Amino acid sequence: MELQKEARTPRDPVARLPRASRSRKPDEEERREGGSAPAATALDAEADGASADGLWELPVEPAERRPECSRCSRPQKVCLCPFLPVHPLHISTHLYIIQHPAEENKVLRTVPLLAACLPQDKCKVKIGRRFSEERDPELSTVCRKSDTLILYPGAEAANLEEFILDSPIYPSTIIIIDGTWSQAKDIFYKNSLFRLPKQVQLKTSISSQYVIRAQPTNRCLSTLECAAVALSILEKNNYIQEILLRPLQALCSFQLQHGAQIRLSKEHLLKNGLYPKPMPKNKRKLRKMELLMNSIKI
Repeated sequence: MELQKEARTPRDPVARLPRASRSRKPDEEERREGGSAPAATALDAEADGASADGLWELPVEPAERRPECSRCSRPQKVCLCPFLPVHPLHISTHLYIIQHPAEENKVLRTVPLLAACLPQDKCKVKIGRRFSEERDPELSTVCRKSDTLILYPGAEAANLEEFILDSPIYPSTIIIIDGTWSQAKDIFYKNSLFRLPKQVQLKTSISSQYVIRAQPTNRCLSTLECAAVALSILEKNNYIQEILLRPLQALCSFQLQHGAQIRLSKEHLLKNGLYPKPMPKNKRKLRKMELLMNSIKI
């Protein structure tokens, strides 16, 4: 997960001109200019004021957003469509992405790439922080179905691969939360709907390839990577994971070639004494840091 820069008029240089003119007393100007200054000063001040008024009346042109590709949502000059499948992948699983509003406008977001690889009726993105039966009846119905899963790690989460082997009902829908880890936690725990489906997590040793965005640990995956792994398990097809990761790999490669740097995880920085910030004084945050340093899953 480009932001428009707010156009601003040159307020400060112009705004100071009338004030500077008014600060001089008439008798001072008269002494400085031999008696003719008051009239000249008044004319100058009037001209300055007119100039300032003219500037305020000028129309402000909004910053133009670069044209975007209609499929991958990337700027057309850096379109990633060559790395997307020619046709959307054929899958039977329904995927619901619950996206925090802060992710919607991020330049390097991965959800548009994921959606571009899948059929529109199989991948739906819901944007918001709070969801209820009244606000979203469709999502409420989905969460209440016995064949719906939600992918969120925790002590109560079952391993996805093991769960589908023992479950009498094969899952048809999976929900994934898109946001930072603190945003995802907020959404999960403050929406009772998301505690209705069976909670599952991924048990994988792969490291994230989303190296241009920092993660808490080496095992944390981006939303696209989570979906790629989960769908390959549910569809029993490892080729799906390979296809879905191609645009992410291309995105990271392009960014690194144009000045971006590899962002190491907080876990890696702490373990190797490279963490640039002082350790927190808050006991809860300090405990999390210690868990990361000892490779204990939070």
